[in-house]
Amino acid sequence: MRTPTTRPVFEPCSRLHELSAEEAALYRQLDPLKVPQHVAIIMDGNGRWAGKRALKRFLGHQQGAESVQFVVETASRINLPFITLYAFSLENNLRRPKSEVNFLMKLLRSYLVGNVKRMNDNNVRMAYIGRIHELPSEVQDTMQWASEATARNTGTTLTLALNYGSRSEIVDATRAILTSLIAEAHQRGCSLEDLIQVDGLEARLDEHHIADALYTGHMPDPDLVIRTSGEQRISNFLLWQIAYSEIFITDRLWPDFRGLHLLEAIHNYQQRERRFGGLGETFTDEDLDALEPAAEVAEEIVTALTAKQLAPR
Repeated sequence: MRTPTTRPVFEPCSRLHELSAEEAALYRQLDPLKVPQHVAIIMDGNGRWAGKRALKRFLGHQQGAESVQFVVETASRINLPFITLYAFSLENNLRRPKSEVNFLMKLLRSYLVGNVKRMNDNNVRMAYIGRIHELPSEVQDTMQWASEATARNTGTTLTLALNYGSRSEIVDATRAILTSLIAEAHQRGCSLEDLIQVDGLEARLDEHHIADALYTGHMPDPDLVIRTSGEQRISNFLLWQIAYSEIFITDRLWPDFRGLHLLEAIHNYQQRERRFGGLGETFTDEDLDALEPAAEVAEEIVTALTAKQLAPR
């Protein structure tokens, strides 16, 4: 597990007046000091949203793109540092009909071109993760343009996961580490085996090395993962990074998801106690005095098992 990132010094939000009345009322129930640093969202339900309305799937995707901007603007107004959206998976690229994939690529370009001004107005910076190099060249060009056009913004970082799969990300990270080690060995004029033996394998490869080599090495792990449409799956999304993330699942389909619902998820998140494998803030040394000694517990288990074995069948 990556060590939790130190939270930056809290600065009061200066754009709360831009929240809707409902959003502002819910935000007042939040603890500003406990707003997550990083929220990751699995956007699901575009097709079902369209199907329920007897519309074609592409109209669901268009409405879903609108939801992205509504949610991101609310995130920027509450000073949420990072928001990562699962926009287009590696599996989508391989298994969806080509016509749908082509439409999604056109929609992505249209979204970026049409919303860069709004991103700049909201101080939002664009970023991407995934096997971007496999996307069409014209899509890559538009993505780079949007990234450069928003690079000076200092507010929320919006990261789109495109042609993304978490298993492939871990593979790519491992390859990058190995390639770096081989290059260093060549530079020093020794074998890879000799290089590793000098410092020891533990010094050259541990959790921190892998975490830093992931696409997300420059950002904190998500505190909160939101999945829309009620599905209870991770779907190959940030598997390494969400080891200790809180998960919030809503039945609401993504095209119906708004900034208010983001705040509802954050409110739910703040009601939970994050222990990262520990005992939690409410557990004290006094609680240990009430625990039954381990030897007595072991004896009780042996007695119970023995009685069960001797019982007639």
